[in-house]
Amino acid sequence: MSAKILEGKFFAQKFREEAGVRADALREKYGVTPGLAVIIVGENPASKVYVRNKHKSCEELGIYSEVIEMPEHATKEELLAKIDALNEDEKIHGILVQLPLPKNIQKDEAEILERIDPKKDVDGFHPVNVGRLVTGGEALIPCTPHGCLKMLELAGIPLDGVNAVIIGRSNIVGKPMLHLLLKKHATVTICHSHTKNLAEITKKADILVAAVGKPQFVTKDMVKPGAAVIDVGINRIAPKKLVGDVAFDEVKEVAGAITPVPGGVGLLTVAMLMVNVVWAAEMQLAEKQKPTG
Repeated sequence: MSAKILEGKFFAQKFREEAGVRADALREKYGVTPGLAVIIVGENPASKVYVRNKHKSCEELGIYSEVIEMPEHATKEELLAKIDALNEDEKIHGILVQLPLPKNIQKDEAEILERIDPKKDVDGFHPVNVGRLVTGGEALIPCTPHGCLKMLELAGIPLDGVNAVIIGRSNIVGKPMLHLLLKKHATVTICHSHTKNLAEITKKADILVAAVGKPQFVTKDMVKPGAAVIDVGINRIAPKKLVGDVAFDEVKEVAGAITPVPGGVGLLTVAMLMVNVVWAAEMQLAEKQKPTG
């Protein structure tokens, strides 16, 4: 048996089409174009590539995009002032601070991200959005786990009542993925570096999400036959070779469905960012229509 390959480009295109249709609807109804501002501090080459990809995606979908480049030596106060200005800017519906930050302000990361208006927090990292996700409220959701969930739904993979196991407990993927799957009535286990007998737990998973940051960590003896395996990892093991957290070639012979690396989950993240920008604009415009007093 060989697994169904869940190609990221297919699902990303679906998400982008959805964002485009909804952005067009906002232009027709309100005469408003959704807008994204990305702040990049310093000269990190990988960050520059990511920012360029986000800007290009916006342009392709007719979303207004503003890239604010700040020097490596920018102070926390300068960055906070820029965020404050964007919070007040009505043409900007989503704000994103590209991580990682330079060393001189890395210690202030939480304070910087919390300065973004929760309604414009399209990364879904603000404590207000995290809290709403946990309690089941309406929230802007981190793009990578949200993309994974929507991909599972579009692929017709059952979620209600299944056993789901997540390897990794980061704030960006593991924890939000837990709450998203819980909301869909899966029975969810989260594993981490202190988990004992990991393979015993993962072998019971109908859905296995690997987000641990270790190359080819998940091997076929850790996977239940027929399971859906979502590989969130991206690890460079040679100058031109990327692999995931899953040993793809051997696991695909056991799994029922699997995402490749590259070409899998990574493509979903920017597509879901576009959905979040449009959703943020929808929520802000709807709030403006509410009668006051």
